[in-house]
Amino acid sequence: MKNYYKTVLVLGILYFLAVIGLAAFSAQDENAYSVRGEQILLLNDIVKDAGDNWGNLYVLKDNDYGVDFAILNTEDTVLFSGLKDDNAGETLSVPAAIKKGYPYTYITKGDIILGSVILREDGLGNLRSIRNGMIIGLTVFGVFLIIIACLYGKHIRKNIIDPFDNMKNFAGRIAEGKLDEVLVMDKNNMFGSFTESFDIMREELEASKKREIALQRRERELVASLSHDLKTPITGIKVTTELLRAKLAAGKTDDMDEKLDNIYKKTEQIDVLVSDLFSSTLDDLGEFKVVCADEPAKVLGELIKKYDDRSKVSSTDIPDVLIRIDTKRMSQVIGNIISNSYKYAGTAIDVSYKIEEEFLEMTIGDHGPGVPEDELSLIANKFYRGKDWKDGKQEGSGLGLYIAKTLMEKMDGELLPESKGDGLSITLLIPLS
Repeated sequence: MKNYYKTVLVLGILYFLAVIGLAAFSAQDENAYSVRGEQILLLNDIVKDAGDNWGNLYVLKDNDYGVDFAILNTEDTVLFSGLKDDNAGETLSVPAAIKKGYPYTYITKGDIILGSVILREDGLGNLRSIRNGMIIGLTVFGVFLIIIACLYGKHIRKNIIDPFDNMKNFAGRIAEGKLDEVLVMDKNNMFGSFTESFDIMREELEASKKREIALQRRERELVASLSHDLKTPITGIKVTTELLRAKLAAGKTDDMDEKLDNIYKKTEQIDVLVSDLFSSTLDDLGEFKVVCADEPAKVLGELIKKYDDRSKVSSTDIPDVLIRIDTKRMSQVIGNIISNSYKYAGTAIDVSYKIEEEFLEMTIGDHGPGVPEDELSLIANKFYRGKDWKDGKQEGSGLGLYIAKTLMEKMDGELLPESKGDGLSITLLIPLS
């Protein structure tokens, strides 16, 4: 923008130099302008009348020559004056007339010079007025152009240059990670809509950064939690194994089955944790594959029995229909839901079925404390473990329901949690064939 004002200044100087040059040139042209036309005729008339009436010049008052003049003798004494009142005090002489550019001529009689006639108008008055008016007009016009150029420059700076610089600086701050600085919006300039879009982008980036930080924090918590959750069953397996070894050494095998069953349950806990973590990782990598096929609905009952190791599940009759599922993935869904109910409720589990349009609705409900209303929409989020999980004794990764919901969506179904006064229920919408 500095170059703009420098250009305006240079052009303004050149313009006024041109005006000054024009004024000087026209002045030289005026000085070179000779007496011509009317002035010569007037001089000749006055000279003739003065020569004819040299002894009585006052008779010239009766003639209206329409010009301001004076008649002088050879000693430059004014003998007769046609001066206007505002010129009465002016000293006249031939040298003075020559200096001022007044037209003059001599009055002669034969070879004798009687005196001189001096016209106090050179005939260039109108030309001077036009020239002076033109110079003043050009000067005023030049000043006007400079003012307009400066105002236009100010307008350009306010509505284009400054907003553009603000966006450039704002982009630089965003690149530095300073996402909490708000970009001031002004919709009156040509970048107004872009300014608003830039600030929306900043808000989205800031929100994304906060989500990323929260996710990283949850992942760190998950690693710590999984380390603890894996350590607990591993420690149990280690202790049980050492106890079995001691009993075998002592020849005592009376509770061998119970100890082996305990080891099996601990390994099942490890398997669930590792399976959930592995499934979550595959989902992040986009390699979580689901292959659906037509299956009889009764397969759901077999999957429930597989995970009902506490014999707490009671089920209504399963409709005789075909459903389209990936049996392995549906097994994972049902296993995670029943495992959650055992872990957090520990009550009887009711399973019911009904056909609703193009889906088989399978509802799995327990009779535990349920989930607070403000957490219900979050329980299927990745790594979410509830607000009070640190104070509780339950172990888990926060991936069970997330994986179950993801799998249902990949099978074109849906997982819907609902918390009532008598516990938490999970409804699975399973597509019919």
